[in-house]
Amino acid sequence: MTLDSYFWVLARVAGLSCFAALSISILTGMALRSAILDWLANNRAIRATHEFTSVLWIPLGLLHVLTLLLDQTARLTPLDVVVPFQAAYSWNGVLAIGLGTISLDLIMLVAITGWLKRRMDVTLWQWIHRLSYPAYGLIFLHGVLGGTDFSQPLVSALAWGSASVLAILALSRILWGRLPA
Repeated sequence: MTLDSYFWVLARVAGLSCFAALSISILTGMALRSAILDWLANNRAIRATHEFTSVLWIPLGLLHVLTLLLDQTARLTPLDVVVPFQAAYSWNGVLAIGLGTISLDLIMLVAITGWLKRRMDVTLWQWIHRLSYPAYGLIFLHGVLGGTDFSQPLVSALAWGSASVLAILALSRILWGRLPA
């Protein structure tokens, strides 16, 4: 195995693991405040899982980005990680990488304000925290458009399954509301 192929495999594993951690984080976050799942609102295991996975994605996401920067086949630059739609790829690749860049920016904002929650206005924090939903959608599109593993049946089933569950829960939260903070 060459160094580039090692970085490529490591980037794929880190990206899929990051996606799984974010999926679990958002699912458990919804369980803590959605009226339809009110029976889970005071579950310590759900809260601990949410707190753990909301931090777990960070090293996985950083590993994903770092290995792609080191991979000579991917040809990404640090600018591609910060500024969306700059990568030297086909339009589909530029779109996928750009969506990943935007989603990284959004989810980092959610994570940072999550740590600053006690110092922020509650309403402002809630609105920023809600950015995790569009960020997750962008991450999902990033994976579908640019992730080579999404064509694998097992990966595809898990990704589409988790996205579907989260979409159904988001719709139920819109229809039936959220629990008070």
